[in-house]
Amino acid sequence: MKTISHWIGGKPVEGASGNYGPVYNPATGAQEKQVAFASVEEVDAAVRAAKEAFTTWGTSSLAKRTSVLFKYRELLDAHREEIARLITAEHGKVHSDALGEVARGLEIVELACGIPEKLKGELSTQVSTRVDVAAIRQSLGVVAGITPFNFPAMVPMWMFPLAIACGNTFVLKPSEKVPSAAFKLAELAAEAGLPDGVLNVVNGDKVAVDAILEHPDIAAVSFVGSTPIARYIHTTGTANGKRVQALGGAKNHMLVLPDADLDLAADSAINAAYGSAGERCMAISVVVAVGDTADPLIGKIKERADKLRIGPGDDPASEMGPLITKVHRDKVASYVTGAAAQGADVVIDGTGYTVEGYEDGHWIGISLLDHVTPEMDAYRDEIFGPVLSVVRVDTYDDAIALMNNSPWGNGTAIFTRDGGAARRFQLEVEAGMVGVNVPIPVPVGYHSFGGWKDSLFGDHHIYGNDGVHFYTRGKVITTRWPDPSDGGINLGFPRNH
Repeated sequence: MKTISHWIGGKPVEGASGNYGPVYNPATGAQEKQVAFASVEEVDAAVRAAKEAFTTWGTSSLAKRTSVLFKYRELLDAHREEIARLITAEHGKVHSDALGEVARGLEIVELACGIPEKLKGELSTQVSTRVDVAAIRQSLGVVAGITPFNFPAMVPMWMFPLAIACGNTFVLKPSEKVPSAAFKLAELAAEAGLPDGVLNVVNGDKVAVDAILEHPDIAAVSFVGSTPIARYIHTTGTANGKRVQALGGAKNHMLVLPDADLDLAADSAINAAYGSAGERCMAISVVVAVGDTADPLIGKIKERADKLRIGPGDDPASEMGPLITKVHRDKVASYVTGAAAQGADVVIDGTGYTVEGYEDGHWIGISLLDHVTPEMDAYRDEIFGPVLSVVRVDTYDDAIALMNNSPWGNGTAIFTRDGGAARRFQLEVEAGMVGVNVPIPVPVGYHSFGGWKDSLFGDHHIYGNDGVHFYTRGKVITTRWPDPSDGGINLGFPRNH
């Protein structure tokens, strides 16, 4: 059985802890690989390699950094099919979705290639007689990222390319469920000419996570995952003196007004709720239907849902693959049965779905729930699966009150033909990312990604300008070059004049 090891100091390093985790193919349910779990000592070895590499990488020229990143972008593009296949094999998502993930990650590599523009400082001359003030941004040192299972390539690429472009060195701890893509990203970075130790990958469980959060030589930690873990990462990391950005979970609402194009809304609901089997923090999991919108919209969603093809991710005919693990599949199914017991109407029940020839896979069909209320578990909890709930409200004001009462504020969307309603919505809704007739409003790379409330812990969103600011710190330099005629002693408080 193949073992996925660590990547430390520019080369593969076999695990020494003796602890391993299983890596499954979700379509078959079979364990096909194992991944080494790092000990505290192995995490420390990765941090030491990063710290040593920082002594030269942190002072390297922007020209040197960007030359490596441009080559890295070229290699990633050439290997995107291979990376996508690794994602499909371990996550289960269909190949086209995996390719899309790689493409969105490449956006941030391209942003990192333009780091000279992002790191331009500011200068004010003659703020006082012959006194100038400059503001610059400098790297932090060793930084780390802890990434989730649902985007094995994209989320790591949201972090380390920008971090290393800013002059930091990086320790990545990917999800132990999907380790191969991150390892491949590190291999390609080395091939692109990234110096040894600038990017390190350690696999593992909570032992590795805590070692990162407590390590005195790590200056900052980025995290994407569930809200409870994000809160833990933020609390523990900041208690250990680190800068932390921790992106948590979501319960994203899609508001459909009576004037909306219902065909567009139905298509969008299908794509946003069931794409990647709902294992997205930006998935739409609640449709809020205003007035008489619900019945015709549900009919259109059901009509489309009945035609979806579910199967192995490497089958070109498949539009949705399995869930990541059997345990998660069973948990998602429990929300569907629980919603029925709590009074919801189960319009489509996907809990008994299987795929012929792949009966041991982690399969679940799509589910559609109607007449869901805020008291139900299916509404209150982040399900992270292909379950779409419909909540009926009478008015726009009722919808806004419902949505803003949610503890999460990641992404949201409105479907309407009314520009005034859309403008009001984007100002009133309490969420960090808003779509107008766009169901999954993930920003392009040069804007920043992040939510509000329990969807984000920390002050910085990820990538974009916020990402640059997170991975750097500001310094203000005041200088005076006096004329030879200047001189004398003045013990008074400095004044501008």
